[in-house]
Amino acid sequence: MGGDGSAKTPAATMAVESSPSSSTAQPTSVLASVLLSYAYVALWISLSFTVIVYNKYILDPKMYDWPFPISLTMIHMAFCATLAAVLVRVLRLVDLPADPPMTSSLYVATVVPIGALYALSLWFSNSAYIYLSVSFIQMLKALMPVAVYSLAVAFRTDSYRRASMLNMLAISAGVAVAALGEARFDVFGVTLQLAAVAAEATRLVLIQMLLTSRGIKLNPITSLYYIAPCCLLFLAVPWTVVELPRLRAAGNTVSPDLLVFGTNSLCAFALNLAVFLLVGKTSALTMNVAGVVKDWLLIAFSWTVIKDTVTAVNLAGYAIAFLGVAYYNHAKLQGLKAKEAERKAASISPAMEEDAEAGKRLLTQDKAIARKN
Repeated sequence: MGGDGSAKTPAATMAVESSPSSSTAQPTSVLASVLLSYAYVALWISLSFTVIVYNKYILDPKMYDWPFPISLTMIHMAFCATLAAVLVRVLRLVDLPADPPMTSSLYVATVVPIGALYALSLWFSNSAYIYLSVSFIQMLKALMPVAVYSLAVAFRTDSYRRASMLNMLAISAGVAVAALGEARFDVFGVTLQLAAVAAEATRLVLIQMLLTSRGIKLNPITSLYYIAPCCLLFLAVPWTVVELPRLRAAGNTVSPDLLVFGTNSLCAFALNLAVFLLVGKTSALTMNVAGVVKDWLLIAFSWTVIKDTVTAVNLAGYAIAFLGVAYYNHAKLQGLKAKEAERKAASISPAMEEDAEAGKRLLTQDKAIARKN
């Protein structure tokens, strides 16, 4: 992590070995890289943890009691869209994709459907915090690989494998056991969270189908720049029907606290930056492992601080789902390593063929010179 992976030539290796300052600097550089990676992981876990708990605090009737999840999500999207626009258009700290450029037709064909699904995912997931405990929501989120794999097979972006489907069934069984042990089970809340998982999984599959397949690469800032305004417009439709009449009826009694909602939105934006740092500076596997650590921390926090009831059956079910998710991540990593090895082998083969051809030409020249002599 942190250094380039190119192999050194013998001369370069000898130069490093003969220099005391270089030999001591190399371990220091590796240590600094490792510590920096741990810092990125800690930052992402902290911000993700903070956003989830903060949203729960705002929406829960027993806490801040501001039960308007669509309004909260719209505040987040407006804040993130504004900051992203400042970073891209005013400060010009982030470049927009140029190959291919984001034309209006491409935006409608790719970003609009993803923005619509993102709006649904955020709306449903934030609404679930009103009805379910933080710990149980994290357990239900373990179904994400099941939804993603099932949709990928349905859309033919992934192939059906019996072992993978058995793994998905094991995860589903674990979540079902956790649900059986849930002390605060709410059918509507579970429905909302499952709908959020389905919308998010569809969004992830569409990202692969609509963006990745066309070579469009967006980092979290450019993603927010394009998707947040679109998401905000889609959220305005249910907000007008569901929450606007309630807000008007409540009047000044539900006016949001600028400090609370400002810091909450800032945390949500900072989380996107942390995702960029974590994925860009470490790996997808690191993020998956960090996500598991975050989920267990949230369950512990929900149990000890918020005083949500977490039963032994809850934990047993989630442990089964956790093992299934861990195996899924391991299998995905092995698949990625195999593809990378194939790609390297394919790139090395032409080079080896060229070297062989060059060797033959040199040998032919040598023979010709020998004949002349």
